[in-house]
Amino acid sequence: MEASISHLPQNTSAGSSTALNLQTLDLAPLILKGVIMAVIILGAILGNALVIISVVRHRKLRIITNYYVVSLAFADLLVALCAMTFNASVELTGRWMFGPFMCDAWNSLDVYFSTASILHLCCISVDRYYAIVRPLQYPITMTHKTVSFMLANVWVLPALISFIPIFLGWYTTEAHEKYRAAHRNECIFVVNTYYALISSSVSFWIPGVVMVTMYFR
Repeated sequence: MEASISHLPQNTSAGSSTALNLQTLDLAPLILKGVIMAVIILGAILGNALVIISVVRHRKLRIITNYYVVSLAFADLLVALCAMTFNASVELTGRWMFGPFMCDAWNSLDVYFSTASILHLCCISVDRYYAIVRPLQYPITMTHKTVSFMLANVWVLPALISFIPIFLGWYTTEAHEKYRAAHRNECIFVVNTYYALISSSVSFWIPGVVMVTMYFR
């Protein structure tokens, strides 16, 4: 009897130690994922900030082509700040904690800055085409006014396929709207056919065709 009683604390201690080890093993992948995401986000922020600071501080880098590069770096920096951070919170916690309004805001910002980033690449391809293929026309065509107009469109056009249709509910289906009302702790981006065709054309297909054509020529 005494022998069996004397072994009880040791068995309890061993069980607690095993449970603690299991919890540690469960947390290890989550911690690793969090560290990797933090490194990626910080790398994106610091890398793009370095590009912007370099052009601002060095006068020789303030050429027309680099206007596109700085604007692109700013768009990518905002992707890291406004989209990747929310995505990291969902990946680490497994749920959406910020409500339906911020869900629409997050989806809008993600679509907006991602589309703006791709449109910047499209503008850079057009700029490089005129600089290399038509060098004599380049100073006449790519003036400060032209570049400003192109960059203004790059920042305005994405709003037409992000904030407006998402906040007005045009982007999704009725079934998903009902699902969102019943599951407020989830933020899933489900689109209908019309929005998928329009947004993919503006965000990918049209800029992709333009870039392939410009670089091929």
